[in-house]
Amino acid sequence: MTALQELPNIGKVVASQLNEVGIHTSEELTEVGSKEAFTRIKKIDSSACINRLYGLEGAIQGIRWHNLSDGCKKDLKSFMKTI
Repeated sequence: MTALQELPNIGKVVASQLNEVGIHTSEELTEVGSKEAFTRIKKIDSSACINRLYGLEGAIQGIRWHNLSDGCKKDLKSFMKTI
């Protein structure tokens, strides 16, 4: 099991928020997915923005969020409009 803070884009604050919403390992984050994880975080932190969502997806992919593909970013932006 990989600790959340070992993933790119995941610092103390985001790791703490993930723990608070029931996600404790990288495997759990991958299983839940970035969109569901973000939705859970948004319920406890209304200031969570698109960059947090990008960061979660990047963590799942094992890359810095800046390196997400344009298609992935477009998909996540569309998702943001639905919540």
